[in-house]
Amino acid sequence: MSNLHQIGKNISKAVTALLLVAVVSGCSATFRNHGYMPPNEDVDLIVVGKDTRETVAAAIGKPGTAGLLADSGYYYVRSRFKHYLYNAPQEIDREVLAVSFTEKGVVENIERFGLEDGRVVVLERRVTDSNIKGVGFLRQLFGSIGRIDVAEQLTGR
Repeated sequence: MSNLHQIGKNISKAVTALLLVAVVSGCSATFRNHGYMPPNEDVDLIVVGKDTRETVAAAIGKPGTAGLLADSGYYYVRSRFKHYLYNAPQEIDREVLAVSFTEKGVVENIERFGLEDGRVVVLERRVTDSNIKGVGFLRQLFGSIGRIDVAEQLTGR
């Protein structure tokens, strides 16, 4: 009987350890990425003033339909969410790649925006024109994270 008693004790310890691991791992945050951001290597191949909507779509893919508003440009958006237990997911980061085009469909600007301490920051900019287009759309993309006035931050007004 002592062998069966010892085996039962070992099984009980193993089950307790597994339950403890499950409880502790359930308390840790998980992170998920949403959206699509083309790799930097692919974006670097796009030539401002030369490439067109079609060549951009072939090189890095077309953005989701939400990025095609008013034919103003292509907007690629990636967000990172923190999931913690039963709480609602919390967005902790958002990055936007904005590719704008001339009326003839040639790449005019390539800009990458992100968030830093709740403020919109320009991460990278390759432009032929310093006028930022699509500010209203960028305001919508970043507006869900706190109260951010993108137009004011980008134009310095």
